[in-house]
Amino acid sequence: MFPKLISIGNFFIPTYGTLVAIGFLAALWVVTRLGKRAKLPSERVTNLAIYCALAGLAGAKLFMILFDFKAYWNDPGSLLSLSTLQAAGVYQGGFVVAFAVALLYMRRQNLPILATCDVFAPGIALGQAIGRLGCFSAGCCWGIETHLPWAVTFHNPQAAELTGVPLGTPLHPTQLYESAADALIFLFLYLRIGKAHTSGAILGWYLTLYSAARFVIEFFRFHEQGLHLGLSYTQWISLATLAAGVTLLSSSIFRSQPAVFAKGRAS
Repeated sequence: MFPKLISIGNFFIPTYGTLVAIGFLAALWVVTRLGKRAKLPSERVTNLAIYCALAGLAGAKLFMILFDFKAYWNDPGSLLSLSTLQAAGVYQGGFVVAFAVALLYMRRQNLPILATCDVFAPGIALGQAIGRLGCFSAGCCWGIETHLPWAVTFHNPQAAELTGVPLGTPLHPTQLYESAADALIFLFLYLRIGKAHTSGAILGWYLTLYSAARFVIEFFRFHEQGLHLGLSYTQWISLATLAAGVTLLSSSIFRSQPAVFAKGRAS
């Protein structure tokens, strides 16, 4: 597709990185807007978003290295290669590390943990929806071969050089599958958070819906690391986050105190 947005000599601005940045800004706008509606302190919410973004990037790279540990162990120099630095990493790994950092920050800043997570959930889904478009532009996270009418075929040698995507082969557009799923999840969460709900319910919906979507989409994606007991690493993580989401939703049913705001006011 178009892995390089602007290219001058050896210098280029990656399309993927640009769309990830746009996704972060869009997510930040949604989070701060919802944070104000929930009467959370704006500065702390903004700081939390920045810390989570940095932790997420680090976590995604860390899990990527762990998943391909043998390859990096055999070739340590590849840790500092351009392809490693430009790789998106493993989203679930980024989410886990960012969530751990968020918990520490929220406890230190006395932010209500579940209510704050609820505010972040729609923004995360929106950021993912935009970021996956960048993934598609770069050619990473490609799907398995298919001959369905909506199959996509990559022809740009720069995409193959940067990500290793096969050229001239019709593939499942798994990046677009996930982008569409994330966009629908965002719409659902954004509408749902405006209605009365108990703290943690929106986060529970996010974890449940995203984990289920990602688990299914993984069946159509090419896995460089192979499968483990019939599933990819990402699918095993998705099952764990799905269980966490269902647990949150189930527990929220038995909480009698609705915590949250509707129509722009906290309740």
